Amino acid sequence: MKKPEILAPAGNFEKLKTAVLYGADAVYVGGKEYGLRAGAENFTFEELKEGIDFAHNRGCKVYITANIYAHNKDLDGIRIYFKKLKELNIDGLIVSDPGVALIAMENDPSIPLHLSTQANCTNWASALFWEKIGFKRIILARELGISEIKEIRKKVSLELEVFVHGAVCVSYSGRCLLSSFLTGRSANRGDCSHPCRWKYYLMEEKRPGEYMPVFEDDRGTYIFNANDLCMIEHIPELVEAGVDSFKIEGRMKSLHYVATVVKAYRQAVDSYFEDPEGWQCREEWKEELNKVSHRKYSTGFFFGKPDSNGYNYSESAYYRSCEFVGKVLKYDPDKGMALVQQKNKFSVGEMVEIIGPVGDPIKIKITEMKNEEGEPITEAPHPEQLVYIPVDIPVEENYIIRKPIAE
Repeated sequence: MKKPEILAPAGNFEKLKTAVLYGADAVYVGGKEYGLRAGAENFTFEELKEGIDFAHNRGCKVYITANIYAHNKDLDGIRIYFKKLKELNIDGLIVSDPGVALIAMENDPSIPLHLSTQANCTNWASALFWEKIGFKRIILARELGISEIKEIRKKVSLELEVFVHGAVCVSYSGRCLLSSFLTGRSANRGDCSHPCRWKYYLMEEKRPGEYMPVFEDDRGTYIFNANDLCMIEHIPELVEAGVDSFKIEGRMKSLHYVATVVKAYRQAVDSYFEDPEGWQCREEWKEELNKVSHRKYSTGFFFGKPDSNGYNYSESAYYRSCEFVGKVLKYDPDKGMALVQQKNKFSVGEMVEIIGPVGDPIKIKITEMKNEEGEPITEAPHPEQLVYIPVDIPVEENYIIRKPIAE
């Protein structure tokens, strides 16, 4: 039984480092062009080189996204971009457009091609087609159930990747025109404005100004605001289905999200392979996933078409029990002081948790704070401000600091 890869999102170099350090086997990243997350910071060419070196030195693979649906005007630029990628030692190229795939194959046949979920591979015949033309991996459509994945696994030998955690689009495998229609920003070209997350009302033309909320009942469906996906309780089913890679969504999410989610799935997968027969999903893993910003969790299409309690619902709220407030830059064991880069406001007297790649969260009360000049302060209100706080237990660079949100 093969242990599946944990594949993490990396919207910038800092998040790539976090994903690698917190247990990812591979990361997926985008350059400044031709990926489907234009809103992420993404990587310059030099940053790609640096990120790939960092990951490879720690045994982690790097996949590059180039999964836009191209127009004629894009093709020359794509050829130039792919020629530059030949200079990098990338482990896979994620594409969805057949024309883009052809250019990639002509440019460097040695780079493994991964079929994006945007290509909507939903059956074994389609998977077999992509395998026969040279693809090494398929990122299966999110609309597939476990039984369908098992059947595809029996018919093909290429790798199968599925999304196991994160946000879900309301459209078919992310192919959506809503953003283009409402804002002129194309989701299929990496510039989605996420209008499916907005709050909508209906107005009847002869009753201007009378807004009626859109909701779900037994006679109709609330079409927006898909639940977030969470499959951490179903590691055994995914492994038994023959999934090779567990993909976590979130190139635009925070460092806290990347660290927390990657660590939880790393622990869950490792625990399963240590004792498959006795494995149970631990409550602390689920509690950790509830600490990051998310919508209500569901299992998507894995166990049948989602009902009103799974995929669609009548509110669009985000939930989290903790707020990301800082990142450790270094630690002085002699003084017992950590230098922290502030991400959100925190103050003397507050309780915080510090998490690292291994072990349980460290809970401390902030008894004092000092600025870079060593002067006492009571709070860190400024973005990216550097402050010192006392920590009795040794911590390391890239540990994450968060504080509970009062209910």
